[in-house]
Amino acid sequence: QVQLVESGGGLVQFGGSLRLSCAASGIIFRIYAMGWYRQAPGKQRELVAAITSGGNTNYTDSVKGRFTISRDNTKNTVYLQMNSLKPDDTAVYYCNIAVFDSLGRNDYWGQGTQVTVSS
Repeated sequence: QVQLVESGGGLVQFGGSLRLSCAASGIIFRIYAMGWYRQAPGKQRELVAAITSGGNTNYTDSVKGRFTISRDNTKNTVYLQMNSLKPDDTAVYYCNIAVFDSLGRNDYWGQGTQVTVSS
């Protein structure tokens, strides 16, 4: 069973920065794409950023130029550097990874970490 542990959320002022981390543990043979999603109150969960095993990235339009996704394959960890934060970025952030583990091809979610941006 693969487990994801997220960290780095918190309360920050408008224009501030936070760095989220998500570390995967367990028997993992290969990690494919890794991504960050967010869900604000009353809204659907949306993809924020994703990174492939080859390092290709994509971002939702609202965070382009402000957020950067990266991964450390030696640590099975994905990061989200968030700069110039706005109140609209307030949400619970979830990491997601696609892996090949002892059960085959699977997707796993982190427990979520709250990001709150005050105006």
